[in-house]
Amino acid sequence: MTMTLNPPRPSRRALLALLAALPFVAPLAARAQMDPGRATTFIHTTGDSLVAALNSTGLSAAQRRERVAGILRQAVDMEGTGRFILGRWWRVASPAEQQEYLRLFEETLTRNLASRFGEYQGVRFSMGRSQQRSEDDAMVTTIVERPGQAGVNLDWRVAEVGGQPRIVDLVAEGTSLRLTQRSEYSAVIQRGGNQVSALLTAMRNQLQQMQQRS
Repeated sequence: MTMTLNPPRPSRRALLALLAALPFVAPLAARAQMDPGRATTFIHTTGDSLVAALNSTGLSAAQRRERVAGILRQAVDMEGTGRFILGRWWRVASPAEQQEYLRLFEETLTRNLASRFGEYQGVRFSMGRSQQRSEDDAMVTTIVERPGQAGVNLDWRVAEVGGQPRIVDLVAEGTSLRLTQRSEYSAVIQRGGNQVSALLTAMRNQLQQMQQRS
């Protein structure tokens, strides 16, 4: 299967920037065993939906971004992702901070990815192999191909979350991106005197900058 996005060709730096914004993680709740075939179908369907949204005619750029954001909200376990990335600081945060963090996390993630996906028109996503990774998740390989450039392998971990397949990690060139994001968030909190409020402020500022650029 091949999924195609049209015109401009992204640079390798732009691709890595997109991947760095993908802090997918395993959910907190127990999961059922993930069938590799079901995982492949899920990644295929999600990719097709993203392509269709990006190539929609008669929509403004803002409307396309919102459509992509909606797809991402369905594809990712947002709460499990956010809580894992916050790590030990989740227990430090007050209930109000936890609620605000999850709201900011989802908004930041979807806005970031929705805008960055727009840079990838012209890229072809080809489905590769799928395999059982552990008792409860499977790995699906895709190949990102760009005209005149070498393909990049992206491995998507998919697990059952609440009875539905969800993306729980993305491995780009051998690097699990959920761990990178977790480290960055922790560093912000530590620089802010071990206060979760420091991270919330940084996230609000990031969202404001995104809104000004859109």
